[in-house]
Amino acid sequence: MKNVWILNHYAQEPGGAGGTRHFHLAEHLQAYGWQATVIAASVEHQSGHQRLAPDEKQRCDYFKGVPFLWVRTPEYQGNGGGRMRNMLAYTWAVLQRGTTAKLPRPDVVIGSSVHPFAAVAGALLARRFKVPFIFEVRDLWPQTLVDMGRLQEGSFMTWALRKLELWLYRRAARTVVLLPRAWEYITPLGIPKERVVWIPNGVDLSLFPRSTAANTANTDKFTLMYFGAHGQANGLDNVLRAMKHVQEQPDGRHIRLRIIGDGPLKTSLVTQASEMRLTNVSFEPPVPKSQIPALAAHADAFVFNLIDAPVFKYGISSNKLFDFMAAERPVVFSCDSTNNPINDAQAGLTVKPGQPRALANAICEIAATPLVQRQRMGRAGREYVEQNHGFEQLGGRLAAVLDEVSAGR
Repeated sequence: MKNVWILNHYAQEPGGAGGTRHFHLAEHLQAYGWQATVIAASVEHQSGHQRLAPDEKQRCDYFKGVPFLWVRTPEYQGNGGGRMRNMLAYTWAVLQRGTTAKLPRPDVVIGSSVHPFAAVAGALLARRFKVPFIFEVRDLWPQTLVDMGRLQEGSFMTWALRKLELWLYRRAARTVVLLPRAWEYITPLGIPKERVVWIPNGVDLSLFPRSTAANTANTDKFTLMYFGAHGQANGLDNVLRAMKHVQEQPDGRHIRLRIIGDGPLKTSLVTQASEMRLTNVSFEPPVPKSQIPALAAHADAFVFNLIDAPVFKYGISSNKLFDFMAAERPVVFSCDSTNNPINDAQAGLTVKPGQPRALANAICEIAATPLVQRQRMGRAGREYVEQNHGFEQLGGRLAAVLDEVSAGR
């Protein structure tokens, strides 16, 4: 069996609150002759929980045969200097020879750019062991930060990050992208299109039992649900404004929105809801990934919202959207992205982003839709993710890339 190391600073073990992409890919790679080791930071990103004991510099845990090597990083909260120190500490620790000394020698190294420094560490480790490097691009750094207004085009930081990303693209035997049209951003940088491979996010379908039909046809209560991050890109302030319009409409007074999760903007969102005197919105803490299917079963529909940003012209690949669809519920989709799984599957309604009244009307429309039609939408969404986003098939696609680059060493 060949070995691949996957460097993902924020990789999440199964059962935690957050994305488990690399666990599930690693789990299914075994069937194709690849043993993956996930190398991740000891501090859990969402909660700030330190996984290691005070006297531990690192520890290797196993989850269904998948080894996770936790390397010590300092605890932090928020997106300030503490998070940056945590990033740099992870990168430094991974590059120390003693950190990976007990791991089987890699045949390929994957560096995942949840932030670019982890990918840099992956590239340097691949060079050290003289094996192929695969660059996994989760977000288009620094373009995403520029489009979000968090970096200025022409600044030194933006210039430096562009130099860094180009170095990574050139070092990579293959670049794995999660966004379906990311190649349109990458190929103008001089990277051949055939070296860019699309492997989107997916869903563990085994966690979501089939035929979880909507609870009842009760018209006295309609539960709309959102679970996931509370960050800038999610634009949940738009959802709150939409719920204000819903609250004011006679046909929307039975609709309640449950917002589950956490993130840097949660405190301000709770304050905003209070100031708007919203009685139809509740905020709840994040839940472990293993509890998501049971939670989703209480929803009559979901809402998916993103801000209107240029970066979405390259597409989206959202874990939570695929979870929504796997749960067999219709989705109100408020996003202007190149790809639209909800339209493709005919699994809900779509509105333009940043238009709260239009979103409110769509929410009221989905609530007024007869149960049998909502069930039809839900089944269509489920069938779509079964055909396109099951981790078993995604693991096979990654294994084919690994086989290709390792054969061409």
